[in-house]
Amino acid sequence: MTTKLITAANVNEQIKQLYQTTFPEDEQIPREELLPLIEEMHLDFTAYYEGEDFIGFTIVFPHEPFNWYWYFAVLPELRGKGKGQEILTTLIEKYKGKTCVPDMESPKQECENKAQRERRHEFYLRNGFRDTNLYRKYDVVEMTIMMMGKGTFTMQDWDDIVSELRKYWTWD
Repeated sequence: MTTKLITAANVNEQIKQLYQTTFPEDEQIPREELLPLIEEMHLDFTAYYEGEDFIGFTIVFPHEPFNWYWYFAVLPELRGKGKGQEILTTLIEKYKGKTCVPDMESPKQECENKAQRERRHEFYLRNGFRDTNLYRKYDVVEMTIMMMGKGTFTMQDWDDIVSELRKYWTWD
């Protein structure tokens, strides 16, 4: 697997399409607003390839004391085939020794995609993350935080990351 750092200048249609189809619209930053954030926030936006074939992307907000795994997407036809595992393994190695936190739709909330949320939750647990048991609702979607690394994660940490994001982009 190879990686390519993505910038506003080199983002391609495959990445744009995967972003739009993977994440619910209310969890997306509009593309025209996301792309400038890459440079402004110094986001680690990485695309993953098997040879020449695109498999997925991640967007990480390198933020002290936590690296925020913001977006993680794999092409639908490759899900369940180990590609997400390969990407996550690469990401874990890249941020080895650092505390990393992804947020995700809560597997405890009753919803139409509960089974998908449970699989995603188990995926992170299998890979050494732990559930912080912190939940926050955005509109009707309940989110939870997973964590890998030393220390604890609090609601204040979550608020601090959101506050940092709001310096660059607001969604209200």
